Amino acid sequence: MLVKDVYKLGRAGDIKKVADGYGRNFLIPQGLAVLATEGALKQVQKIKAQAEVRRSSQNNELKGLADQIKDVVLTFAAKAGDTGKLYGSITTQDVASALTEKVRFEVKRQQVDIQPIRNLGEFVAHIRLTMDLVPEIKIIVHREGESIESATEHAEPEAAEKPKKSKAKKKLLQKNQPPQPNKQYTNITGASR
Repeated sequence: MLVKDVYKLGRAGDIKKVADGYGRNFLIPQGLAVLATEGALKQVQKIKAQAEVRRSSQNNELKGLADQIKDVVLTFAAKAGDTGKLYGSITTQDVASALTEKVRFEVKRQQVDIQPIRNLGEFVAHIRLTMDLVPEIKIIVHREGESIESATEHAEPEAAEKPKKSKAKKKLLQKNQPPQPNKQYTNITGASR
């Protein structure tokens, strides 16, 4: 039974079945959960009420910060090849450090929900302040020595590549072409099949 809210698992008071090692080695020692015994099950309503009070107070405290974070645009200058692929990547730690500098509030890398960025362009990251407050930030990655506008222009052609032909068009094109002659294959001895 969860005592506190756990990201991607559940809220306080929920009864969840987890792997033995996850419960024994992480949840219980961290004080996030207790074994669901009869005594613990009697306290479910009390735990849920306490968690709701704690959750609402945290949301009220961090509401202003969430409003401040959602307007943030982070820019990173990075070395990249001709195709726009970065030499290295922009990780959650890089995003968390830059965001901490910008808003003057410590954001941990575990709170940043994004895959490592390996290309030039614009990206969106989610910052998980609480389970209910998850503002989005915009990340722009541009080549070192170039302007930020060139990174956004570089990202657009990738998205607007050649449109794929539909199956109906492919069939129509195949019907209009003359039949291909059968190819003969020669085996090693030189005799044709």
